[in-house]
Amino acid sequence: MDISSSNCKQSKFFGRHLNSIACKCVILVVISLVIRAALLPTITFSGSGGIEQKSLVLLHNCSLSVNSGLGIRKDKFLEVPQIVWGLNNQKIAFARACLTARTLNRTLLMPSLSASLFYKEVDLLKPISLDKVFQFDKFNSLCTGFVKLGRYSDLLNRTGVFELHKGSGRKWTIERDLDQLRQHTEDPIDGYEVIRIVGKNPFLWHDHWPVKDYAKVFECLVLVDEITKEADKVVTKIREKVMELRSNTEPVQDGANSEGSTLQLVPYVAVHMRIEIDWMIHCKKLEQRLNISQICSSKEEIIERVGNIVGLNTPTVVYLAVADSLLEDSSILNGWKEGLLPLEKKKLGVDGIYKKYPYLIQSAIDYEVCLRADVFVGNSFSTFSSLIALERTQKMIKMGVTSSCGMHVRWPSYAYNILGELKGPRRWMTNMSDSSLQAISYGSNDISC
Repeated sequence: MDISSSNCKQSKFFGRHLNSIACKCVILVVISLVIRAALLPTITFSGSGGIEQKSLVLLHNCSLSVNSGLGIRKDKFLEVPQIVWGLNNQKIAFARACLTARTLNRTLLMPSLSASLFYKEVDLLKPISLDKVFQFDKFNSLCTGFVKLGRYSDLLNRTGVFELHKGSGRKWTIERDLDQLRQHTEDPIDGYEVIRIVGKNPFLWHDHWPVKDYAKVFECLVLVDEITKEADKVVTKIREKVMELRSNTEPVQDGANSEGSTLQLVPYVAVHMRIEIDWMIHCKKLEQRLNISQICSSKEEIIERVGNIVGLNTPTVVYLAVADSLLEDSSILNGWKEGLLPLEKKKLGVDGIYKKYPYLIQSAIDYEVCLRADVFVGNSFSTFSSLIALERTQKMIKMGVTSSCGMHVRWPSYAYNILGELKGPRRWMTNMSDSSLQAISYGSNDISC
């Protein structure tokens, strides 16, 4: 990246915030060279050019990341288009917007999410503020020093808004996109208080960041208390059903009927059952385009493979997370293996909880219910399933588990669209070392196990 000396001249070295990230990086390199010169007589080199090489590495690293000592700037902002589509597409789009803001060393102005499915309810599409779904202050607290959210009330309006037009089409390569971001870290563009990205939904932007960076942003997204409490009600209902099942087949132990900690230990299975008509149309086309046959799963295949999971603790409840309004098959509760009681919202008696909210909130409740399940089974080509598998992988890693393949672990995840051991679903653990979110954003049959 070319950095002209004029960049530094535009910023006064003393008494004023430096506008150009590139200039700051040059200054860091200059400081390192000055220190080298001062210490030259006392330094013993193991090879020529050692310090100069480190200085170049420092400059390269600075060019697309924030100086961790300085943190995210609070007086420079990035604005992005409204975020649309399904809940987890929106979460990915939001994370990509955050990481773009981080690259530019700017605070991300809180974007609007979409309360309904973009392609199913165009007339009902309504923006919903992100802080109506996720906790604003909690996000900034958990992501301190990594990314930052701001409000429009934080703007001082001292400069105009610079509009950044995202390229599109085949000629707009990932390299060109990256170069565009680099250019916008320099003056005079960097001097604008707000850079506004116009164009397509952030989900469709080029991806420049590793899975672990996205995972960090996802960790900072905590549901607001109202949604969490609704999920609590659903999970409690499921666990009460499991206790009821087991009381009919097992001796009641002391304290087994008490509420609280005992109920928290009652295990259940959650299945993200993608058999809705819109999904089946999409997955059939995807199988044809990719020339693979491990995307679509029939109701019968899902039921059979879930029933063949090795070591499943039965009797138990299988909660079916399914978009009821798009479901054309009402027989999903039939044909399950003995010891597995399938329940969807209506049968569980919680459909009234969901009906109070728009699609986005309903999906957030279901996501939380699946995330908390002792066993989760989903489809590896679904972003909903993929993000749940990612979060559960993080849980296991924090417990010291680096692989769930061929072993008994807590919070196991499975992909029913891929055949695993003994005709069951394949064990699923996210590859946290991936260099991009491609596999999670668009699906994959390579799921670590």
